[in-house]
Amino acid sequence: MRKTCLLICVLLFALNALFAQNTPNKAIIGFYNVENLFDTINDPNKNDEQFLPTGDYQWTSERYLHKLDRLSQVIADLAKVDGGLVVLGVSEIENEQVLLDLAATERLKPYGLKVCHHDSPDRRGVDVAFLYNPKRFRVIDTTAFPLIVPNQPEFISRDQWLMTGILDNTDTLYILVNHWPSKSGGEKRSLPGRLAAGNLSRDIATGIFAKHPGAKFILMGDLNDNPNSKAIMECLGTKTNTKKLTPNDLYNPMWKMYQDGIGSYAYRDSWEMLDNIVVSGGLVYPSRGYKYQSAHVFRKDYLFTKSGSYMGYPFRMFAGGVYQGGYSDHLPVYIVLTK
Repeated sequence: MRKTCLLICVLLFALNALFAQNTPNKAIIGFYNVENLFDTINDPNKNDEQFLPTGDYQWTSERYLHKLDRLSQVIADLAKVDGGLVVLGVSEIENEQVLLDLAATERLKPYGLKVCHHDSPDRRGVDVAFLYNPKRFRVIDTTAFPLIVPNQPEFISRDQWLMTGILDNTDTLYILVNHWPSKSGGEKRSLPGRLAAGNLSRDIATGIFAKHPGAKFILMGDLNDNPNSKAIMECLGTKTNTKKLTPNDLYNPMWKMYQDGIGSYAYRDSWEMLDNIVVSGGLVYPSRGYKYQSAHVFRKDYLFTKSGSYMGYPFRMFAGGVYQGGYSDHLPVYIVLTK
């Protein structure tokens, strides 16, 4: 009898030890502007004429499949970062199907990634969306927030897309993916769009905090502005360090990297940090569960152009309208959460 009890205790101890080893204590949350991921099918409701086999970019099935293969390489390598990729926000995708095609590629199929997508009214026909690991993240709610620019009733852009879910059955995360208006037409002309986007994002965060004080909120996206811009620092209201950070404050770890010359996008031989991930004070100093640990730009050697006038820039799919066969004009960014 004693031997039986001892054996049971040993087995229970071994099972508990095995379970503890397999219980995740890190998670990777990332964002990637994938640069115009369009299919080859004409959609009369979208401005996709350039991305057709007969269009300016001669966007054939061969080129589309090559683009998927390139992106799958990046995302698969990102998934191998210690902690494992749980959520990846993306921008510049045409529709849900292109993400389903991406998730079904040979490299990504083993990860079983799911898609959380919403059709935006953008004039170019591009959306923001999420890829996520359903084994670790369970989606419980989604909400789209249209961007309205004061005194510009004709203005149309991407919606801001909020996904709420449970990480590892313990932590509720509120993740807002963005693609703010670009600087097309010049800084002065385009600025009101980004100011309005910053205000909208702040309002969304404030609404979440009002219902759930200290909520674990993450804002990510191509904000088309650097971390020291008015739209990010004043409208969104980000802090540049964690000192005296309250649970409902927003902290932007990309600010320090940008000050140090690190960026996610190259323009006129300088690096800009257009791709930001902002976290709430409730994620930096949580009472329990996951917390923010660090932020990074994903910089694999193959992501950079090796020669020519764009040497050292992100190796993109098109440059100056000429097909290059690369990955994207942006580098992915990500944060590490840990327990």
